Amino acid sequence: MNLLVVNAGSSSLKLRLLGEDNTVLADTTVDRWSGEMRPLEDFLRGAPSVDAVGHRVVHGGSEFTSATAINDDVRAEIEALTGLAPLHQPRALAGIDAARQLLHAVPQVACFDTAFHATMPAAAATYAVPASWRRKWDLRRYGFHGLSHAYASRRAAELADRPGARVVSCHLGSGASLAAVANGRSVDTTMGFTPLAGLVMATRSGDVDPGLLVWLQRAGLTLDELEDGLEHHSGLAGLSEAGGDLRDVRQAAENGDAHAILALQVYVHRLRQGIAAMAASLGGIDVLVFTGGVGEHDAALRADTTAGLAFLGIGPNSTAVAVVVVEAREDIEIATQTRTLLKETS
Repeated sequence: MNLLVVNAGSSSLKLRLLGEDNTVLADTTVDRWSGEMRPLEDFLRGAPSVDAVGHRVVHGGSEFTSATAINDDVRAEIEALTGLAPLHQPRALAGIDAARQLLHAVPQVACFDTAFHATMPAAAATYAVPASWRRKWDLRRYGFHGLSHAYASRRAAELADRPGARVVSCHLGSGASLAAVANGRSVDTTMGFTPLAGLVMATRSGDVDPGLLVWLQRAGLTLDELEDGLEHHSGLAGLSEAGGDLRDVRQAAENGDAHAILALQVYVHRLRQGIAAMAASLGGIDVLVFTGGVGEHDAALRADTTAGLAFLGIGPNSTAVAVVVVEAREDIEIATQTRTLLKETS
């Protein structure tokens, strides 16, 4: 089965055609994609035949806790969740619509980033806010990057030869989150109701005292200004004057820039803190895995992070915890989920 993976980001489109053994048959990325059909049409014109399509969808809400075959009703339910992921959900829908139109006879499957975290226990998923709020708006910690965490944690356990391991997965890119994974199931994560929560990211704040946000609104910030600041001008970009790219921040820090040095220190502090918290949720840790653009390529960051975690058995002189780097392959996870669903329903 040749399976097309459609990974629509907030501003990019990644298309990858995988053979039965996940061999990459064709591959392309459109960096500035506004939802038009043309890139997919061009890709299909030069690619081998497609037998099924798997789509990455960021938010599945409480409705979708596993891969789901797409029909008109499912598409409508995905669209209804747009308010929970306003940057990503419309692009996923654009990818779905384009693929359904161009490959109308081919089965299409939606794979959700939030679904992996649906297994979190209530103690980890529930917010301590008024019960009437939780009931009215279905407020809970959903978690994100689930497709990446699912693949990375499984692959890391295989590489470390530790089946059933307690894995802390670190997905570090422009967006960043951690997941606590026990025997392949998510039991905790750092992101919450939205992808703003948790770690310091490129331009996103991560965890902030909610009282601070209330105070800022009372001080005169509008809701739009608050949202824009937390989403686009916080994180590394807010801490340093070198922008949100960790490579630029590191270069500025090496040149003695005090703001960049502080940015790195805050980033690593919160990362170590989060890893320890995930280990606590697991009752220990067997494998620590780094994935994503930063996690895979920044060896100095990995060294700085693990240097402060010796108390967990992590370090160069310890074999208690395996430290593994895994290439991010959401496409393989999407393909696996899609094939599994189609086999179960055939």
